Parts: sequence; structure tokens; C-alpha cells
Amino acid sequence: MEEVVVIVGAGPSGLAVAACLTSHCIPNIILERDDCIASIWRKRCYNRVTLHLGKQYCELPHAKHPPATPTFIPKDEFIRYLDDYASRFQLRVLLRRNVESAEFDAAAGRWRVAARNLDSSVAEEYLARYLVVASGENDCMVVPEIPGLDGFDGPVLHSCRYRSGSDFKGKNVLVVGCGNSGTEIAFDLADSGAKTSIVVRNQVHLVTKEIWLFGMFIMKFLPLHWVDMIVLFLCYIVFGNTSKYGIHRPTKGPMYLKANSPIYPVVDVGAFKKIKSGEIQVLPSIANIKGNSVTLSDGKQYHFDAIILATGYRSAIKTWLKSDDYLIGDDGMAKQKFPDHWKGRNGLYCAGLLRRGIYGSAEDAFSIANDISKSYQIDQGQTLEKVPKPAKV
Repeated sequence: MEEVVVIVGAGPSGLAVAACLTSHCIPNIILERDDCIASIWRKRCYNRVTLHLGKQYCELPHAKHPPATPTFIPKDEFIRYLDDYASRFQLRVLLRRNVESAEFDAAAGRWRVAARNLDSSVAEEYLARYLVVASGENDCMVVPEIPGLDGFDGPVLHSCRYRSGSDFKGKNVLVVGCGNSGTEIAFDLADSGAKTSIVVRNQVHLVTKEIWLFGMFIMKFLPLHWVDMIVLFLCYIVFGNTSKYGIHRPTKGPMYLKANSPIYPVVDVGAFKKIKSGEIQVLPSIANIKGNSVTLSDGKQYHFDAIILATGYRSAIKTWLKSDDYLIGDDGMAKQKFPDHWKGRNGLYCAGLLRRGIYGSAEDAFSIANDISKSYQIDQGQTLEKVPKPAKV
């Protein structure tokens, strides 16, 4: 089956690229492993999650959020937005297609994409002039190696399977991981009546949604180090000295880390207040587990009824993407630095793989579609004047 553009992944990044290509009248198709678009939002998010950034930073190309949309969008409302987006642009999405390999055929000048139809088990092959990798950074869950974890006498859930704290009311629950998922799940558990503890191994910046939104705004006008100073000052006013409660801040500021590393601040939704009150207990790293007994690095032992692993995800792109030693790194993320991270060789592109959130995915989509449009015009022997203008939406 020959296509002009094959996009792998029907999350926000893949949808955005497809919509931008459609606005340029460039044929494209999305291959999605799951049985729906935006599967992470539908199937791997706990019930009370909302977007951490303001809605103006969470828009896909050509589709602003309505004025009545809350500043911080709830999960269900964002899913409706993505469904409407795919419908509005009449995006071609083939569901239940697991991409097993993608390799550039130099003789044909095309990408050969081998996929498996998970409904029929039939092998399918797609030939594409351009290939866009948009399968995201949250593809495979990460489960840490903890001695005795396999023998824990109780439920052990990765955060992608966690839905509500009400399932654990009255239970002693340990959350492993102090990122955004871990702290929000710990808050949800404590708020639902679970006796909650959280393992905090790493230094982390704690911010509020409002402070982080303000920091994003003033980044347009001030140098990064000034923004960090202002953000940290506001954080101190709100939180005080968080190290007294086991939350130690990195030496580098949150904006610096966001721009130069994969480290994001933790946006507090109420967990810190419960940490201060003792409703959430902060613990150091785990040494080993035996039955229901968890021994920590400080030698203390605690009994838990359940463990939630908020230990993140990793990209699986390198397991199927062949013929590339330039665009995607060994970690499955963009190898090149911003702003040249999205374009590879031989018609290969990536979207949403630089940890810049939905806003970054939208920028990638515009860049990729514009670049493909120019190349496609040359391939078709067309001049710029002859190419149809993007459709108004």
C-alpha cells in the first residue's frame, strides 16, 4: 500500500502533524497500535487528572479551545477536544496497527513500514515517501528492579493502571516515584482515606499551576535565570522550606532544568499540604521487600497493603525504527537539539519527542508539514504558486 506520508502514533503529536499536512492537501495516514486515538489519555490516566499547563499552551494547530474551556483542562474535556479535532480534519487513522519495523529502501526512495493488524493478525506493508515518528515518549512502562518486589504480598500497580484512591480506602499504600504522577496519586489516595506514603529519592522542584503558568508567560520577556529567580521566590512564599519535609530542591532552577534536561517540576495539586499535615509520609529509597514488609535505605521497616509504581515510561521507537542513526537517540527521544530536532534524513521526521509538551508538539507539526509541503511540491513538479492554500478551519 503506497502512501505519501505515514505517521506512527495517534496521540496529540500525530494528530497535529496529520491535520497540518491535510491543511496543505498532502495525503497522509496514521498507524495506531491501540484501538482508539489518544490512548494514553483514555486508558493510562487516573480519573482526576487535569492538564498542568494553561489551555493556551495545550492547543493543537488550527484549533483554539473555546473561551468557556477551563484554564487547566480536565482529562475528559481534553479527550473530547482531540476527538473533535480528528473529526474536523477527517483524519485517516488505522487503529490496531502495530508497527514492527520501518526501514528506508534507498533503491525505491521510500520507507517500508511493516505493521501487524492486531485484529486479523495479517501482516501489512506501507510504502511512504515520508515517515513521521509520533509514537511518544510514554510508550512502555518502566518497572524498577527492587529486591523482593515480585514477591510482595499484595497488589502492585503501575501508575498507568491506577484510576482512583477510593479503591484503596483504609489501606496502607506506598507510592514509588515523586514526579507529577506520583505526587498526584499520593494526594488522591490520601484524599480518599488511604494511609499514604511516598518514596522520594530525587531532588525535585515543587511549583503551583499558577506559578508555573506565570513562569511560562514571563519567559517571553526575561532571561531564563531571571525567570527562575522569580519562580523560586514565589515558590518560597507559597511552600516555605520544603526540605524540612523531605522535598529537596535541585541547585539548578526549574526553567533551566526544563530547557536543558528531561527534568520537569512537580506541579502541586494539594499533596504538599497533606505532607505537612502528616497525611502523606515521605520516605527514602527502598532497600528490599519481603512479603508485606518494606525495608528502606535507612533501615526502617514498614508494612504496606499495596504498592503503586509511579516510575514513568520509556520510548520503544528504537525497537522498530531502522535506517536511522541521526534523528532518534538510543533513549528513543529526539537526538538533535532544539530547534533542529524534528527533521532527519531520507524524509524521516519526529514530533513530540523533545519533552516540550503539547505546545512543542504543535510547533513540530507546523515545521514538519511546511517542510514536507515544499519537498512534495518539488517531487510533483509544482511551483509554490500552484499549491492549494491551507484550508481555513
